[in-house]
Amino acid sequence: MFENLSDKLQNALQKLRGKGKLTEEDIDLAMKEIKMSLLEADVNFKVVKAFINNVKERSLGVEVMESLTPAQQVVKIVHEELAKIMGQGESKLKFNSNDITYFMMCGLQGAGKTTATGKLARRLKKDGRRPLLVACDIYRPAAIKQLMVVGESVGVPVFEMGDKKSPVTIAQEAINHARKHGNDVVIIDTAGRLHIDDELMEELVEIKKTVKPDEILLLLDAMTGQDAVKVAETFNSYLDITGVILTKVDGDARGGAALSIRTVVDKPIKFLSVGEKMDQLETFHPDRMASRILGMGDVLSIIEKAQDAFDEKQAIELQKKLKTQDFNLEDFLTQLQQMKNMGPLDEILEMIPGLGGKKK
Repeated sequence: MFENLSDKLQNALQKLRGKGKLTEEDIDLAMKEIKMSLLEADVNFKVVKAFINNVKERSLGVEVMESLTPAQQVVKIVHEELAKIMGQGESKLKFNSNDITYFMMCGLQGAGKTTATGKLARRLKKDGRRPLLVACDIYRPAAIKQLMVVGESVGVPVFEMGDKKSPVTIAQEAINHARKHGNDVVIIDTAGRLHIDDELMEELVEIKKTVKPDEILLLLDAMTGQDAVKVAETFNSYLDITGVILTKVDGDARGGAALSIRTVVDKPIKFLSVGEKMDQLETFHPDRMASRILGMGDVLSIIEKAQDAFDEKQAIELQKKLKTQDFNLEDFLTQLQQMKNMGPLDEILEMIPGLGGKKK
C-alpha cells in the first residue's frame, strides 16, 4: 500500500544522511520533498500541513542541530510524527465482560465488508470466542448466500431470516438467537450502498438503537484515498463509529486514507484486511507501520506471523529431527508449507529491516 510513498520518503531522508551538520536549507529541501510525496499519496492536505510543520519545528530544534548524528535524529522525528498521525499504539476491540458483545459492520458496497467480517469472525473464534454472524443485508442479490459461504469457510454459524424481514427485526431476533445458543459475540453484517444516502443511514441508526453495539466498525476501501476519508466523516456523523478496518490494502492503494483518517475523523484504524484469504487480517500498529514506511522493517509483525503460521508441536518435533540428523525431504516440505502460510514473500521482505526497498 505504501510502496511508492515509502520509496520517496526514504530517498528524501537519504539525502540528509550524506551530510554532517544540517542547515536550515537542508531541512527545508527535505520537507518540500516529503510534503510532495505525502500529497501525491493522497494524504489530506491539512494532515500534511500539520505533519510538515511539526517535523520542521522539531528538526530545527536543539535535539537535531546540536546532535552528532543530525540526519538520524530527523529520521527519528519523521518516524514519531508518522506514528502520531496514524494513532498512538494499538487500538484493541472492546468486549462486554458481563454480556454478549455486539459488533456492527458498516460501509459502502464493494468495500470488501463481508469478506472482512468473515476474517474478524475467524480471528475471534481462534481466540476462543463463540461468534455468530448475522445477515442484515437484504438488498444486495446473493448477499445472504455470500455471508453463509464465508461463515462456513471459517466455521462460524450464520443467522439469517431471508430478505423479507426488515434488518432491524433480523438484528433483534439475532440477539435472542445468540442468547439461546450460547454465542458470546454477535457480528452484524449490515447492508452497503453504492453511495451514501439518507435511507441507508436511517436504517443503520435504527439497528444501532436496537442492538446498542460495543463496536461500530467502518469498512473502508484503501484504494479510494481521500474519498474513503469523506465516507468516514459521513458515517461518523451519523453513527459515531468506534474504529475502521481498511480493506484492499494489498491493491494499488496510495496510502492516503491510512495516514489521514485518525487525524480527520479522530477514530482509530483497528485492522488491515490484506487479501482474499480468511487469515489475512492484520492488527494495525501505527508505530510498526511508520517503521515499514521508512524502511526500518517490522520484526514484531514477522514474529507474530510466524507464531500464527507455525505449529509449535510440529516445530519442536522438527527441531529434534534436525539434532538427530533424521530430517528428510517431507519435513523440509512441511517447513516450506508453513513458511507459505506467513504470506507472500514480498510482504515478509518489507518487514525485514533494510530489505523493504530492495524487494524488487
